Amino acid sequence: MNPVERAIRRVDATQQRYTPTAFVFGVVKKFGDDNGGVLVSNLAYSAFVSLFPLLLILLTILGLIASADPSFRASAVKNAVANQIPLIGSTLTGQVGQLHRASVIGLIVGLLFLIWGVTGLAQAGLFTMAQVWNLPGPARPGYVQRLGRAVLFLCLLGGGVIVSTGLSSLTTYLQGRGFWFKLLIEVVIAAFSAGMYLGAFRALTPKGVPTRSLLPGAATGGVLWTLLQLLGTWLIHHFLHTDSVYGVFATVLGLVAWIYLALEVTVYCAEINVVLARRLWPRSIVQPPLTEADRASMALQALQNQRRPEQHVEVTFDDREPGAAESVRAPRTPDEVAPPADLSVPEPRAESDSAAARDRAQ
Repeated sequence: MNPVERAIRRVDATQQRYTPTAFVFGVVKKFGDDNGGVLVSNLAYSAFVSLFPLLLILLTILGLIASADPSFRASAVKNAVANQIPLIGSTLTGQVGQLHRASVIGLIVGLLFLIWGVTGLAQAGLFTMAQVWNLPGPARPGYVQRLGRAVLFLCLLGGGVIVSTGLSSLTTYLQGRGFWFKLLIEVVIAAFSAGMYLGAFRALTPKGVPTRSLLPGAATGGVLWTLLQLLGTWLIHHFLHTDSVYGVFATVLGLVAWIYLALEVTVYCAEINVVLARRLWPRSIVQPPLTEADRASMALQALQNQRRPEQHVEVTFDDREPGAAESVRAPRTPDEVAPPADLSVPEPRAESDSAAARDRAQ
């Protein structure tokens, strides 16, 4: 064993020994196992495509409703969009104009593009949640079910924009109040963001997964999203404030970066739910030996490749010592993965059972 590998194995043993570090590494490892970067890129593209039709329709509707009060329209747009993307939100909204009031055809076309874009985002979200939960093909929702969830996701997104606009306006109204009032509003915003995450996870995750399994990631997402907004606002006020005009390229690049960062946080929060529900930690940095969580995760990766009910897949391992019992139950068949299958309660079994399964498979 060379000195570098010896040092890495020492670090590996240390991180597995302590639950916080083992859990964090388990989430990071699961993100990598699921090709999380590819999932985030797919979501970011869909979100980018749906954002501009959403802005167009939002500005048009606000222009129709608040035609007698332009200040209300400007305040609503600022609170609904600009504050949600601290770095380039104002520039973005300033470059998107509303449709002409008489342009009914343009409004209809914009609505169709919005529905198309949000439907694509919902489909990408459904695929992401299926990959994160490692669902076999037969357990994944069909086309009609996906459309229904896309509509539910669209309603959730619209309601979220309305409520977030109100909360942001309340923050502006209380700007002259004391610190504790501002802190209370931020806590309320974080709680609402957590509720939005929970609603999105519930709409995009198969029904067999219990809602309680989605709570940890939703709560984490609400807190992290609020911190991202506060950090962006703080950076602008202290370091990035400038009178220069952003170019179109800089605006688009900043928008894509912000969307990607927000969605990366979202996918990590979804991974938190899975790692907690299936107790996929501690994971090893250097293999062999495999931990029980390593075996469970590798089995999940293999079993999700089942495409049809007529296809039978079974995963076994032969690297344990004879007679060794499993501390975390690694799934063997797709039926043990598809919801409502629950891997959170370990069922220790001896290695002889695995040997018998291999004999049956042969």
